[in-house]
Amino acid sequence: MTQRTPKVTVRRNRTLALASALVKGVVAAGLGLGSLTVLVMVVWISSPYPDSGPGGALRAAAGVWLLAHGAGLVRPDTLSGVPAPVGMVPLLLVLGPVWLAHRAARDAAESQEELTDGARDGSAGPSRAGAFCAVTAGYLLVVVGAAAYARGGPLYADPDTLAFPVALVVAGAAAAGVWTAAGRPFGPAPSWSPLAVQEAVARTLFRRRAEAAFRSAAAGLTVLLGGGALLVAVALGRNAAATQDAFLGLAGDWSGRIAVLLLAAALVPNAALWGAAYGLGPGFSLGTGATATPLGLDGTPALPRFPLLAAVPDQGPGALPNWAALVVPVAAALAVAWFAVRRAAPADAPRARAWSPRETVLVTLLSALACGAGTALLTAVAGGPIGSGALSAFGPVWWLTGPAALVWTAVIGVPAALLMRLWRLRTPGWAWRRDVTEADEPPPAEVDVEEEGDDEEEGDDAGRSRRWWAPWRGRRAAAGEDGDAGPGGPASPAASSVPSPGPASGFEPYDFLPTDPWHEKDGPWHGKETREARWASLKQGSGGLMADFPAERTADRAGRTNRADRADPVPDRRAADPDGPGATP
Repeated sequence: MTQRTPKVTVRRNRTLALASALVKGVVAAGLGLGSLTVLVMVVWISSPYPDSGPGGALRAAAGVWLLAHGAGLVRPDTLSGVPAPVGMVPLLLVLGPVWLAHRAARDAAESQEELTDGARDGSAGPSRAGAFCAVTAGYLLVVVGAAAYARGGPLYADPDTLAFPVALVVAGAAAAGVWTAAGRPFGPAPSWSPLAVQEAVARTLFRRRAEAAFRSAAAGLTVLLGGGALLVAVALGRNAAATQDAFLGLAGDWSGRIAVLLLAAALVPNAALWGAAYGLGPGFSLGTGATATPLGLDGTPALPRFPLLAAVPDQGPGALPNWAALVVPVAAALAVAWFAVRRAAPADAPRARAWSPRETVLVTLLSALACGAGTALLTAVAGGPIGSGALSAFGPVWWLTGPAALVWTAVIGVPAALLMRLWRLRTPGWAWRRDVTEADEPPPAEVDVEEEGDDEEEGDDAGRSRRWWAPWRGRRAAAGEDGDAGPGGPASPAASSVPSPGPASGFEPYDFLPTDPWHEKDGPWHGKETREARWASLKQGSGGLMADFPAERTADRAGRTNRADRADPVPDRRAADPDGPGATP
């Protein structure tokens, strides 16, 4: 008999794992294609007057699935006989394929620790690069098959768009899945990158600043999309009659109306991006000879009959309601500034731990740059040709919308971030408290150490918000640590939160705790009445769970202990408690 060596077993298991990752990519693509095919077939079956047989419906479903990946479609059956391109991608359809490819790659990838453990017991899995390549290859196999099957149908894919952007979308989703499985690490930089870049990425401080910038950019982009969707909703509400006429005129039966409703729902993210581009200023194209901006609608638009297009403003110069759309980029810039300042000057953090104005400006500018890049990318896929001739340009112009978002967020966001930083770093409290020393500010050396620490340490104080009715919260603990008095000595003036009342100040202090040190044995803290009061309060708060021990015994024991301390001040020769355990020899 022959016995396989461990190397052969590991190599065989790794090959099986790569084959499993390839199958996962095929299954992910098949699930997306199958679900969309079922939806198209339901609409085809319910239609009373279908244009083609089941084969044509299946080919149309394959074409729509490829359109969800960014592929350009071609419609050969036109009135003029010239094939018309269809390049506008319904962004809601993109979520399904991207999520399936992401999940397949995430499940196929393994962390480095799991790979090491698997290699020890002979069950090693694929590397991260292997899982990425296998899932991407399996998914693209189904893409090529669907493109070949869609040839000859009412909508077939342009072969030039299969490499870009279809393959790029699939590879990006798979790479994001592998990155998620690895724990979303930020770095290290590639070996071919410059040394300065590698050193910067290796620093913890740089990673924290970059993370704050990207979070701020994501917040600004979200506000832009939300504001654009709000603009579209308001415009559709104002033109409700035109929207209803367009919806009812496209289809007379319920199956056709359901199909139109589904198509409109898939184009809602596109409409939100159109509204954001309109609010930013560049607007969007309505054909080769018309552009809609807040200043007005210039030219003659080539508008097909569709419910969402009823939100397009009327021809002529813009009025005050049109100019109100400029509130959207202002809100996005303020959101970028707010999220940047939340990390630049955390609440309840000392002034020394806040970022400098230069760092705040740099992070805000980086956030504005990322927000502009994201806006340009999204608006590039939100539009596209829907025909030939006048309909060859339809939607926002990405190379105008992206710089507009950058300018808005930078010009408004940077001054707003500086003002918010000054506001959050203002001296809290009332006028009579401003002479209290800032005891919670660490020395500069400690500040440098804290800046290089983990983000978790910064979040301990940043997670608690400062209350306007208690601005001194967070200072008592630090002041108490710096101003604690020694045994028998007075307390430090910096630790006291009560000012010394002058003869004409009119300040009448209320009842405070005794100023004697709590550990002094002869003080009132260990008296019988004080002990009884504390015991009654604890018993009342426990809900009857505490036993009713006599307070006299506790007071007597404390008195005996005090006498023993005065008799023998050395702790090692203290007399043993008669009621307690004996001394250890």
